[in-house]
Amino acid sequence: MIKRTFAISLLSLSTILAPIYASAANEPIQPIKAVTPENPDVAELGKMLYFDPRLSKSGLISCNSCHNLSMGGTDNIKTSIGHKWQEGPINAPTVLNSGMNLAQFWDGRAKDLKEQAGGPIANPGEMASTHEMAEKVVASIPQYREHFKKAFGSDTVNIDRIATAIAEFEETLVTPNSRFDQWLEGDKNALSAEELEGYKLFKSSGCTQCHSGPAVGANSFQKMGVFKPYETKNPAVGRMDVTGKEEDRFVFKVPTLRNVELTYPYFHDGEAATLEEAVDIMGQIQLNREFKKDEIAKIVAFLKTLTGEQPKFDLPILPPSTNNTPRPQPF
Repeated sequence: MIKRTFAISLLSLSTILAPIYASAANEPIQPIKAVTPENPDVAELGKMLYFDPRLSKSGLISCNSCHNLSMGGTDNIKTSIGHKWQEGPINAPTVLNSGMNLAQFWDGRAKDLKEQAGGPIANPGEMASTHEMAEKVVASIPQYREHFKKAFGSDTVNIDRIATAIAEFEETLVTPNSRFDQWLEGDKNALSAEELEGYKLFKSSGCTQCHSGPAVGANSFQKMGVFKPYETKNPAVGRMDVTGKEEDRFVFKVPTLRNVELTYPYFHDGEAATLEEAVDIMGQIQLNREFKKDEIAKIVAFLKTLTGEQPKFDLPILPPSTNNTPRPQPF
């Protein structure tokens, strides 16, 4: 797995904003850092598999289709499109910084990235293949078997290794050095006055009760609709789908707010098209507060400072199929 180090620097008290910076080391949000995989060969193999559409029945859908690394790690549509243009049941969460999640999927049904990675491959509404077929496809390609031998010590291809490799790659998809991180680490010029006011409002309104820590969320399950019910036509009921308990109805994993300006539309149903709309709705149903237009603008300005450096790497060149590779079935 990945070694991740979180660090917060001691900040100067010598500026006019000294009271703000004096408390930065104790802020509810912490900066994130780049990560280094313990096994780069496993991560490199995972990168190839992440981008390989041959893991799907159609030969057209890869992990990157719904978690596009050029688009904030998501697909920017309400609910994702699966095999034969099936409409997905829920909004695709970002894969960026997903290694920080307490669990995967909105309802937390996967305990970690490895468990999540195998799910979409065999889901008939997503990649619509089977684990057995994915194994056959990958194992039929000699270059892939060479990569598996380098990564795992033998060229055996199985779904456990496929999921392990994809998860190892996904662990590297962190976005450090946002302007807010720079401010946390002592750069007093990293944020504007409006952005700082937005952050203060974000804290004083109670947003950090759920959106805290390095991921600015993703570390708890919370009920959506604390003071007012959230009205939606989406059938998902959150943790109740996993536990079967009525008290878990509309309890969802709190999403990370890292890179949130890139991961629209918002909420599990994708019904909030803009950050402004999302902040307004959250204020009403979670905080019992009607934010004024200028307050929303300030909070949105702060949220945009959470956009970090996006992952950069060479696009993998995938090995060609062979005469023995099972053929895709797109239609």
